Amino acid sequence: MQDTFPKILLERARTSPDRPAIREKDLGIWQTWTWRQVCDEVLLFAGGLADLGIKRGDKVIIVGDNRPRLYWAMAATQSLGAVPVPTYQDAVAAEMRYVVDHSDAVLAVVEDQEQCDKLLEIKPDCPALRHIVYDDPRGMEGYSDDTVHGFDAIQARGKAFNEANPAYLQNEIDKTCGADEAIILYTSGTTGNPKGVVLSYDNMVISAGNGVQLENLTENEEALAYLPMAWVGDHVFSYAQSYIAGYCVSCPESPATVAQDLREIGPTYYFAPPRVFENLLTSVTIRMQDAAPLKQKLFHHFMDVAKKVGIRKLEGKPISFAERMNYWLGNLLVYGPLKNTLGMSRIRVAYTAGEAIGPEIFDFYRSLGINIKQIYGQTEATIFVTIQPDDQVRADTVGVAAPDVEIRIDDTGEVFYRSPGVFKNYYKNQESTDKTKDTEGWVATGDAGFFNEDGHLRIIDRAKDVGKFNNGKLFAPKYIENKLKFFPHIQEAVCFGHERDRCTAFINIDMGAVGVWAEKNNIPYASYQELAAKPEVYQLVRESVATVNRDLAGDPMLSHSQIERFLILHKELDADDGELTRTRKVRRPFIADRYGVLIEALYSDADHCFIETEVSFEDGRKGKISADLKISDAETFSSRHGEAAA
Repeated sequence: MQDTFPKILLERARTSPDRPAIREKDLGIWQTWTWRQVCDEVLLFAGGLADLGIKRGDKVIIVGDNRPRLYWAMAATQSLGAVPVPTYQDAVAAEMRYVVDHSDAVLAVVEDQEQCDKLLEIKPDCPALRHIVYDDPRGMEGYSDDTVHGFDAIQARGKAFNEANPAYLQNEIDKTCGADEAIILYTSGTTGNPKGVVLSYDNMVISAGNGVQLENLTENEEALAYLPMAWVGDHVFSYAQSYIAGYCVSCPESPATVAQDLREIGPTYYFAPPRVFENLLTSVTIRMQDAAPLKQKLFHHFMDVAKKVGIRKLEGKPISFAERMNYWLGNLLVYGPLKNTLGMSRIRVAYTAGEAIGPEIFDFYRSLGINIKQIYGQTEATIFVTIQPDDQVRADTVGVAAPDVEIRIDDTGEVFYRSPGVFKNYYKNQESTDKTKDTEGWVATGDAGFFNEDGHLRIIDRAKDVGKFNNGKLFAPKYIENKLKFFPHIQEAVCFGHERDRCTAFINIDMGAVGVWAEKNNIPYASYQELAAKPEVYQLVRESVATVNRDLAGDPMLSHSQIERFLILHKELDADDGELTRTRKVRRPFIADRYGVLIEALYSDADHCFIETEVSFEDGRKGKISADLKISDAETFSSRHGEAAA
């Protein structure tokens, strides 16, 4: 196998020139480029970058939604021995400034006017940044800055450059090898500034190639590229594995059309974080509530059949003739139409990762015959640490070690791994590199976990977040939060308990799910804040908390972690307010500081607490909202393992 992506692209253009490589939906019509066409586009753009002075080792920012030209820009950058640095398209200018300046980026390739404006705003503070190239020309007519260029203009320069220097690009591509830097991906930064993870071509090509072999991915697969390009998952599934296996990747028309585009493409290879699967199931539940009584009865009847038969059928286990016929009828009337509506009719392999997925949600999809599996990984691992083999899929574990990966667990319960995917270093941060990766290549994940009796890894929580109650017993907040988020009406949760006597929680409701529920129950509301304060909503959440507590009471390790008091926040936790990362991970220290008064109220005898909070609006303005929040007691249960609940 070729050891860099430009080399792989040249080989694809030679061996599979007319096979589809990438699609984009534009004005409702799917446009397709073959591998030969992609190669031509990449080489033209690479020539244009070379004409602008981009050279080996330079860093190039990539920012925007999933667009073919942005993927081509990555390949073109790599063709020169330079390094692409994709960043989150929804980042505000201040967040983008850090990445652009820290990475020493000399050029940025952006999707549109919005992203261009952000780069122009921060350009005076980023002395290395010399040029900005935009894809979409809409709104760009009045820009006279001679450092701002259209994509077509750069390709036109590339055509002239390549004609004048016919051997230049091939020589640069040949100079690059597997050990060289392929990409820098910035982590989400839950406790501070994000770190730039430097991944080599060997990291990418070997790890992605192992995944291709394990799942028998071929050029006949179809995938939808909708995840942020700054995320390692998109880079592996939509770029690296596409090049290696030769399959076609489709870019949605816009983030708003992803669900429709998913149905039209019908991918065979699919990845989504648990929240996407949860939201899809929520939408199904809402639609069924509006269905006619006969349809509801049919749906519930055949879903009961699926629960009993579907997973055994998917895993090739014996089922009776009657069960087989009943499931066939269910597939005809319910499962098939439902999978078609979800865009999952053709899925052969589906992954989920990032956090735990609810067993009920996981089993729901598998019972429909969708081969969804959990993986566990990190940016620093080039995503793959563990994976679930087809015949060893469990709802409560993340599988076994991925190919060529070694895993060990130290005395504190922290998970360590080493593999061909282990990152080279954190860019300009040797101290953090040395803390994370030792001289033998073992990487500290920061996650606490253990192996079960089958040799499958089970992740409990972030090691730094695992604490202890005042009685010395384990406190694993993420584990409890994930249980709460299994309910469609709970969007987010943050639990507290470290160095406390009991567990308490903040809750964010899901505005869509609870809004539909409120309308059906004739509960008027005008805003998230008003809906969240409704007594009926508190009762809905209280019942969910009780269900979680009942489940915890049966866990010998965590029966003492039942939630005793909770409140529903008056606003949704938001990345723009610093409460979440761009990948929607909770920034616990920030929340503990911002909402300290609410936390203390949860641990008092108070039944309400006033708070005023600064919020950021979409246009960048700041404002304040205030509320007198109700604090509710939760129902707890005696442990089923011989001790009282905390």
